[in-house]
Amino acid sequence: MLRNTVQNICQHCGTLVESETPADQLHQGPEWERFEGTPAPLGVSWLNTEQAYNFAIDAVNASRVTLLLFREQELETPACCLELDPLKNKSGSVWHCRVPLTEADGAVYYAYKIDGPAEHATGNWHVYDPAKILVDPYARSIFFPTIIPDRDHSEIPHPPLGRLDICRCPFDWKDELRVCHGTDLIIYEMHVRGFTQHPSSGIDDDKRGTFAGVVEKIPYLKELGVTAVELMPVFQFDPFDENYWGYMPLNFFAPHNQYSTNQSSCEQHSQFREMVRELHRAGIEVILDVVYNHTGEGDHRGPTYCYRGIDNATYYVASGNPSAPYANFSGTGNTLNTSAPTVRRLILDSLRYWAKEMHVDGFRFDLASVFSRGGDGAVNLNQPPLFDQIAADPDLAHVRLIAEPWDASGLYQLGKSFPGRTWMQWNGQFRDTLQQFVRGDRGLISQLMTRLYGSNDLFPDDTYHAFRPFQSVNFIASHDGFTMYDLTAYNRKHNTANGLDNLDGPDDFCWNCGWEGNDQLPQEVAALRKRQVKNFCCLLMLSNGSPMFRMGDEFMQTQGGNNNPFNQDNETSWLDWDRLTQHEEVFRFFKKMIAFRKSHGMLGSSTFWREKIQWYGAEQPEVDLSADSQYLAYHLHDPSPETRDLYVMINGSTSPVQFSIHAQADKTWKRVVDTSLPSPMDLLVPDIQIPLTHNHYRVNQRSIVVLAQSRGDT
Repeated sequence: MLRNTVQNICQHCGTLVESETPADQLHQGPEWERFEGTPAPLGVSWLNTEQAYNFAIDAVNASRVTLLLFREQELETPACCLELDPLKNKSGSVWHCRVPLTEADGAVYYAYKIDGPAEHATGNWHVYDPAKILVDPYARSIFFPTIIPDRDHSEIPHPPLGRLDICRCPFDWKDELRVCHGTDLIIYEMHVRGFTQHPSSGIDDDKRGTFAGVVEKIPYLKELGVTAVELMPVFQFDPFDENYWGYMPLNFFAPHNQYSTNQSSCEQHSQFREMVRELHRAGIEVILDVVYNHTGEGDHRGPTYCYRGIDNATYYVASGNPSAPYANFSGTGNTLNTSAPTVRRLILDSLRYWAKEMHVDGFRFDLASVFSRGGDGAVNLNQPPLFDQIAADPDLAHVRLIAEPWDASGLYQLGKSFPGRTWMQWNGQFRDTLQQFVRGDRGLISQLMTRLYGSNDLFPDDTYHAFRPFQSVNFIASHDGFTMYDLTAYNRKHNTANGLDNLDGPDDFCWNCGWEGNDQLPQEVAALRKRQVKNFCCLLMLSNGSPMFRMGDEFMQTQGGNNNPFNQDNETSWLDWDRLTQHEEVFRFFKKMIAFRKSHGMLGSSTFWREKIQWYGAEQPEVDLSADSQYLAYHLHDPSPETRDLYVMINGSTSPVQFSIHAQADKTWKRVVDTSLPSPMDLLVPDIQIPLTHNHYRVNQRSIVVLAQSRGDT
């Protein structure tokens, strides 16, 4: 077996590393590759055996490509400009070259200048500018000059650059065990910066708002009981663009530099991996919220970072409107053309990188329905190629795939109409139904039954479709909308601070419990809001499907009624950990309700309940499906001896209701949950659960009661 051991010093951390060269770098290619470079892999790669960099960039329509190398603190003038010869340095659509370390002249950053179109170029929608400095789409780390650019979005005086300080230190994953949860899957939507940036987080100043800050809070996540974190975008975006959420990506490979305590490429990657490793050691999956439907370049008025200048006609969907040339199915100015092979390769390479190199367990795809659109923007109702490629990729075979199954232009593919047949999907109808029912809307019992059951109307399990209930990601609140508490505290949006005349943000089904906001809040209103939040939590955890809630909902986080704080990098969006102490009762309820769900596996069954469930009314056995109905009960029965039967009574009305217990039980029913009662009586642990002495129960207004049989207490 051919081996080659090379000693290297990591350019950033100074570690002396003795490592074997990867097998693909030991390939004895033609001699000319040492001088002309190779077209694969794309991006910049380090060759141990040659002590050289290989550069490769896909720019099929370009007529001229120039590689620029920059030294530290010398950004005005490149240390080296290498104009690539298309006769030697271009293979198919890819321009490439090889630069020995001795000829890099101490450079630590790189970029390109690109001109075109070339003769025979495809398309006619080109915006080449040979003066623009362009960052490599495959750069693993991005450097931003400390001088803040003029954000008029017409020019970038100090553009971002790719880093050459590729870490050559092998990362020690130690005894990491990759996990994939089933019946116990509980997804926690989290913003890396917002999770620990608030001073109340108790995290040291240098770690607040970083991957390292998340690691510090892992004991909290374990105590809460979540088994997966879904991180809002961590791909590099422009830190000067007032883009707190991160949904305007500049690059699909580089971790966002502000989420690391050190800006070097080495530390950015190491700290992300450390976070993943420690979450895995705690039994928690890591899911990334990824944005492959658009980029941070925006429309024709936006900055040119890379894609527009490299090959505008390939990367973006054109609108055909000269005054607004970029199709805007993402609602952010542009739409990536995922029907183009170059773009699909970029997305697949990015997914493989995060799954293989960074050990990510899954991806939640922002506005995934955009992938159904062709290069002309039309919807492809047959199997779009990107879905086929993802499904056929062996490196992604065991990765969790979650879709936001709509786009910003009205394409709504929730359920069986979504092309990714085995993907999980954010269930917007679950959200809408639960928000409306809990606020007090009438006539929703039929819809409520369907959502609790697992939304089989959207995810049918007939032989042809063969959907499973866990494919429905059930949620009531996410980053996109009011917090769970704000759904109970506001009747209208308070988004003025976002600068869009309070016209932005979704129209949530909220109700303020009779008092707008939190100033001079009456005690009875505060108590009702706690009950409503517990009702949300209870119904979420009692539903078949995969539950998800956003960070802070477990202790009634508020955003002051702002339901779209995409640009609020301040205390509006940062998690206020003081509320954990203020609302410990609600935190306890979430924690115990999560544990209750985990201990009753049929709540997260891999199949629909079918014969295991029986629906009832309140006093009468028959379910009341009238237009005014607000009551429902159901009995969950599993013949497994280790599983307890459950009887759930739901009263969404404004008056107490007497429920008869219609299910026949061979053991005594015990009360587990009553959301109308104060803590700790609202959710009782098995040792103190109260046996019922009658076959009826008075369910208070706007509350939920859960009974369990006494056999096999857990």
